[in-house]
Amino acid sequence: MTEFGLIEYVAKLFGDVDRQEWEAIGDDCTVLPIGGGEVLVMTTDMLQEDVHFLRSATSARELGRKSLAVNLSDVAAMGVKPVAALLSLALPVELTDEWAKEFVDGFHSLAAEYGVALVGGDTTSSKSVVSINVVAIGRGRAEQVKRRSAAKVGDFICVAAQLGGSALGLKDILSGKINSEYAALHRNPMAQIAEGEWFGGRSEVHAMMDLSDGLASDLCHILKLSKCGAEIEIDSIPAVEGDVEVAVCGGEDYKLLFTVEHSAFEVLAREFEQTFHAPIYKIGRIVASEEPRINWLKDGNEIDIEWRGFSHF
Repeated sequence: MTEFGLIEYVAKLFGDVDRQEWEAIGDDCTVLPIGGGEVLVMTTDMLQEDVHFLRSATSARELGRKSLAVNLSDVAAMGVKPVAALLSLALPVELTDEWAKEFVDGFHSLAAEYGVALVGGDTTSSKSVVSINVVAIGRGRAEQVKRRSAAKVGDFICVAAQLGGSALGLKDILSGKINSEYAALHRNPMAQIAEGEWFGGRSEVHAMMDLSDGLASDLCHILKLSKCGAEIEIDSIPAVEGDVEVAVCGGEDYKLLFTVEHSAFEVLAREFEQTFHAPIYKIGRIVASEEPRINWLKDGNEIDIEWRGFSHF
């Protein structure tokens, strides 16, 4: 069973259980109406030593920040403001008190930057590796919420940053170059938290999610839920070092992927740049399709290439 096959099985299995107004599995976060036109959104992510990070190549402080950042990225992808988190840790007994303190200091530094309260969690021992689980909670107006199912035929497909730097950093770390520029980027992802909330206030932004498993994989989630296809011009992808395959297939960029009403793109891009001093990159468009398929184009012509993002199993 694949990772997403398991998720689909779980979603079907629990289809007969009353969700008590929580939205079903499918987006970066689940959503709960709380009255007055407001909602809470909630997500959770795990980081497992030797799967998501190498303790020998990552400081405790960096790991604390990253464990929160990857969760806040999911909240940002929903278009709302993060407000709280829960943190659970399983730590090997040989880890020092100083390591644990530095981890929490790193977690706190990012939480304080965005006003995210730590409101609970759990701690336990581990026989060998560090395991981290974070729950992040956001709050906002119901009309702000962006869902993967909202893409429309004719929308432009956009990203708001260069892609592939984290994957290049992982390559550096695995080859022993742990102090490279890209290795530092891999250990210290810069989630687009303020940008996500800003996009939440823009009705011309339709579907949105964050890029954690690579464009080739993540875009297909939008296409499946929106019942459409996509055309991507590979020369328009803002690939770090010009490495398009890494930008498309590498994971852990934690940047926003979104679709925009085509007639509103120029105004949105101009106002985004005025606000964040950075560009929006238009990389393709949503097309009618019976299958959630990506057609990769070069100079407007379809090319025969099979690119896939990251999958855990």
